[in-house]
Amino acid sequence: MLSKLRSWQPLDGEAVLDDIAAALDDMTPDEAEIAELVQRLCGHLARLTAIAVAAKADQRDAPTAALVQRGRVLRSVDVAGDRAVATHHLRRIGWVTNELMEALVAAKCLKEAA
Repeated sequence: MLSKLRSWQPLDGEAVLDDIAAALDDMTPDEAEIAELVQRLCGHLARLTAIAVAAKADQRDAPTAALVQRGRVLRSVDVAGDRAVATHHLRRIGWVTNELMEALVAAKCLKEAA
């Protein structure tokens, strides 16, 4: 339990929104940036999922439950290799992260980030 508390990092709403914007931007990032963005968005998505579960937002709202499940699936996918597939995966993670964050703000589980 102590190690989990020490490794805990608060959700930085502005960083989440910046990463979502980078993932969904018209300009496709290069391969190294895609990998970094996927990793960061997966971290954001994991934190948002933990918030949704802790607040029981996934039990009260079916669309939120679906987003939590989609996020879990997306975080488990490895798309190394093909840039087009990795870009598509990045954008899917970006959309799910954005939608889950908006759902949690609407459910008053989070304050609006920006």
